[in-house]
Amino acid sequence: MKKVLEAKELNKYFYEPVEFHVLKDINLSIYSGEFASIVGPSGSGKSTLLYALSSLDREYKGQVLFDEIELKTLTNQKLAHLRNKSIGFIFQFHFLLADFTALDNVMLPGLKLGELTHEELEEKAMQKLDILGIADQATKNVNRLSGGQQQRVSIARALINEPRIIFCDEPTGNLDSKNAMNVFEMLKNLTREFDQTILMVTHDDSFSSETDRQIQLLDGKIIDRQ
Repeated sequence: MKKVLEAKELNKYFYEPVEFHVLKDINLSIYSGEFASIVGPSGSGKSTLLYALSSLDREYKGQVLFDEIELKTLTNQKLAHLRNKSIGFIFQFHFLLADFTALDNVMLPGLKLGELTHEELEEKAMQKLDILGIADQATKNVNRLSGGQQQRVSIARALINEPRIIFCDEPTGNLDSKNAMNVFEMLKNLTREFDQTILMVTHDDSFSSETDRQIQLLDGKIIDRQ
């Protein structure tokens, strides 16, 4: 399998209010088509690791390589382009624009990338919404959708530019059990049917046990990578 992402001797410190070594000598590879989960107790560094690997945080020591390109070598402009084109994000809180329709929200990253016409992008966005079972909600403002529907819109938005990898930070954490299961099954289907690479932080053992690999953190160190 092709390596999408790699961390080499990754260390992360917080300096306020006192120095704290939060990530310790992380060496990790994520492969194309893999659905991997990062697990561990609260405070173990799960989200901090996800932010470093996804380029949202570059204040670390060591290397993070995306398709063998070291992220720290990229200018802010090149990094922003790579992030928009090749990386998708799904968070616990969906960060949708409430006064925009579901379709408009999904199209936004594609409009920013600027590689397709408006008509092509709209067709592609509708395809993503259809895959996620909410094409019939496309013209509704997202503030009129349920929590589960809103999270589906955020997944469609993450998919619109055909990213190499999607990073998920507790994507089911703000949903009831039924919607959480539905969203997780959709993520799992993306890896099975479309070979989508996903790296997910979760505290839910029932979900992490269903992923291809569990990366267990404890006190900032990887203690297992089944």
